Amino acid sequence: MAPLQTSLARATLAAVVIACGLSLRWYGFPLGLPTFVVKYGGSLLWATMVFLLVGVVLPRVTRTQIAAIAAAIAIVIEFSRLVHAPWLDAFRLTGAGALLLGRIFSLWNLVAYAIGILLGVWIDRLAAMRCLVGWAKAP
Repeated sequence: MAPLQTSLARATLAAVVIACGLSLRWYGFPLGLPTFVVKYGGSLLWATMVFLLVGVVLPRVTRTQIAAIAAAIAIVIEFSRLVHAPWLDAFRLTGAGALLLGRIFSLWNLVAYAIGILLGVWIDRLAAMRCLVGWAKAP
């Protein structure tokens, strides 16, 4: 696929993942989903989103490189939760801050992020195969 087409496909997938993640955070508890599913499912989807957005910005790099960059971002974000500055803690208390940076450090989040990045690789590969198959069938 061409880089622009790749970026558009990944951006679309990222939008779907964002919608799923926000829905899980907003409606997971009211629907009676377990805390584990809501918390770590959200972290998993966050990492999937990071993978896809890195792929949007860098459409020419390999999935392995995208995964490595996404993992580095996730690790930095998680460990940044150990840093406490008044302005940073104030941002973390906002809705956007909680969704983007989180509030509490957890090594289990790193596991969820790894699974989420692997999910992103799988989704990206599946989408690329579907696009290539669709192109092969085009007149």
